[in-house]
Formats: sequence, C-alpha cells, structure tokens
Amino acid sequence: MTENEIMSDIKDANLSYLMLAQQMIRSDKASAIFRLGLSKDIADLLESLSNAQLLKLSSSNMMLARFRFEDSTILTMLTSYTKDRQLANAHAAILMSGQKAQEVA
Repeated sequence: MTENEIMSDIKDANLSYLMLAQQMIRSDKASAIFRLGLSKDIADLLESLSNAQLLKLSSSNMMLARFRFEDSTILTMLTSYTKDRQLANAHAAILMSGQKAQEVA
C-alpha cells in the first residue's frame, strides 16, 4: 500500500466515522455519547457541523476515531468469550462506561 492510498483510506474512514457519529448524535444523543465514548461538548460540536465542515475535518491526515480498548480485558472479552455472548457484550459495555470520555482540548 502506498502512502497516498493510506492517506485516502484515512480520509474515507474519517468521513464515514464523522457522518455516522453525527447521525447517531442527532438520533439519540445520550446513547451516542455512550457508544462513541464522547463528552457532551464534543457531541454538541459534532452535531452542529455542516456537511462542508465534516468534509474539511475528515481530510485530516490523522485518524479521528480512537481505538477505545486500552484495557486488554475488554478486547479479550469481546473477541474470545464463548460461553454467553450477550453477557460478555453487556459486561464489556459496563466496563467501557467507566472509561473517561474524550474531552475538548
């Protein structure tokens, strides 16, 4: 994969993430804040962005979405737990809800 292809893929992923996040926030803000791991300030900001602003923001050369699994327990639970899938997902959601939301810097 070339550097240009990587940059193009990052921009596509950013735009998809931003559009999904905005749609989730507009549909059910409380649920979106929980599922995306965002602060209310960030959710409000994303909700208010125009399409042109989303496109401009997505053009960053850095990934805007952050990998939330800093605890290997949660990642292992979601990928390897085989006894009761729904229970594992619920337990992971409880553990993730205790993580600090992203803040506006």
